[in-house]
Amino acid sequence: MLGGALAFVIKKDNLAVLSLGLGFSAGVMVYVSFVELLPQASITLEKIYGTFSGRWLSTGIFFAGILAAWLIDVLLPSHHVGLHTLDPQDKLKRLGLFTALALAIHNFPEGLATFMADLQEPSLGISVAVAVAIHNIPEGVAVALPVYHATGSRYKAFSYSALSGLAEPAGALLGFWILRAVLQEALFGVMFAFVAGIMVYISLDELLPTAHEYGEGHRVILGVIAGMAVMAFSLLIF
Repeated sequence: MLGGALAFVIKKDNLAVLSLGLGFSAGVMVYVSFVELLPQASITLEKIYGTFSGRWLSTGIFFAGILAAWLIDVLLPSHHVGLHTLDPQDKLKRLGLFTALALAIHNFPEGLATFMADLQEPSLGISVAVAVAIHNIPEGVAVALPVYHATGSRYKAFSYSALSGLAEPAGALLGFWILRAVLQEALFGVMFAFVAGIMVYISLDELLPTAHEYGEGHRVILGVIAGMAVMAFSLLIF
């Protein structure tokens, strides 16, 4: 929601901010996928299934996530008319919705993880919650920017960001009411690897190409590096 609130302070016709923001979002998603999600998935699955099987399983699930994102991309109605024929506003709105969906899926197991960490040790749960909250701010930006520039509505941009973030407490509630007794560690490994694949696909196929359409190459790469730096810093301090 904090990331989505940035829609209230930017100007709709500021394409430089849009280009920089989309590059920033791609940097956030690629970095967190390769540095946090995929390694954590591999560690978890190796512990359960052994080093050889765990590595192959986490890698296979990662590419399954990429395949799933591609299928979603192909099956979206707007894809059938060809992206090159879409109005720029429609492309941006589609990008925002696609990003919101992926981040909601990503946030769901994070809510579960925070819940489980707090069950083990309340101080650990607080640390995990703060770290996840910091990570989610740039993710809110990733959703809000394209939606705002597509619709001109700050309310819609903020709402989509908030809805993608609400998957976090939804994951915690599901853990409490349904999965507390049956939750298995392997599920986290599978979800983290799968979501990493989805996020990498969105970054490379959607965010970066769109960022280049609205700005200069150097501005885009600066955004990517800045996004990676923010995620790296948040991971290091927490």
